[in-house]
Amino acid sequence: MSIAPANEYTIPTKDTINQGVLLKEKNDLQLVEIPVPEPPAGHVQVQVKCTGICGSDVHLWKHGEIGIFPVCAPQLLGHESAGVVTALGEGVTTLQVGDRVAIEAGIPCSACDQCMMGRYHLCPDVVFKSTPPYDGQLARYITHPARWLHKIPANISYGEGALLEPLSVAIAAVDRVRAQFGRSMLIAGSGPIGLLILAVAKATGVHPIAITDVNQSRLDYAKKMGATITYKINPENSELQTAKELRALFGGEGAECSLECTGIESSFRTAIMATRDAGTCLLVGVGKNDQTLPVNNFAMREVDIRGLFRYHHTYPRAIALLSSGILDIKHLITHTYDFADALEAFEKTHDRNSGALKVQIIN
Repeated sequence: MSIAPANEYTIPTKDTINQGVLLKEKNDLQLVEIPVPEPPAGHVQVQVKCTGICGSDVHLWKHGEIGIFPVCAPQLLGHESAGVVTALGEGVTTLQVGDRVAIEAGIPCSACDQCMMGRYHLCPDVVFKSTPPYDGQLARYITHPARWLHKIPANISYGEGALLEPLSVAIAAVDRVRAQFGRSMLIAGSGPIGLLILAVAKATGVHPIAITDVNQSRLDYAKKMGATITYKINPENSELQTAKELRALFGGEGAECSLECTGIESSFRTAIMATRDAGTCLLVGVGKNDQTLPVNNFAMREVDIRGLFRYHHTYPRAIALLSSGILDIKHLITHTYDFADALEAFEKTHDRNSGALKVQIIN
């Protein structure tokens, strides 16, 4: 068992000041003082040591919504977190003070049909931290159910522990698109999720892997990570032309599985058309609620269109992949900020010209 040294964490006292990053309303992000929470039964108190900023956090900040979830009241942001247990609620026996943990942000009811069938991420009553109307984890101290905390070994840093959440999305995506060893893949979008999918696909033995973006520096990064082919999107080209060129990268037939990671409608349409007959195209990115798709194109070629909503039971695999050294993704952490500079961290993430991949806030 790995227990954090005492100097790695601070047990709060009555004089401890807790802070959180609060989205008051669209375009109004504030660093605020909040109470130090006491853990109820079945929960633990966690000193959050590191939280990554997700594109959905930025979207909530700038647009006041993400997908079908509008911001309806002030809320804390953040759902990519790792930290140290600092207090136990009544009945908790699986953890102890000092345990280093990754925080799985979704808390299902564990009683409905979806939960009982193992698809707890589809629980209709799931509480997912930072998705409206629920507070997120971007605070110095939070509480969380012990059941949804995962111990991390000493060779996984808090930064890597925070990356376990987006890595879980990537693992779920590779599973859901039905990727296989030696089968071809197209990844549309070289942001953090696209690059993590690339890393998981490489570890799975998928080949060849092509990845696209409008940003050459992102493509250069993907190439260093092992992408077989990189393709720079030319916005001046039609969707049909782009799809034709992408299909040509796979011998003219297209990729056996495609993953759209930007949420941009034209990118999703192009990915569908670039998918091989009888292949699978997965929508990973979150875009507009209503989009126009080339229905006859995929229906008459028997291309399966699939959706992805978060993940389930992926943290154990993600922890094993990192702790074993099979995956090394810490290089994706390009910028870190102290908690006091959290608002600056959000500005860095929002700046498309900053060169940032994954920005994290440390405590």
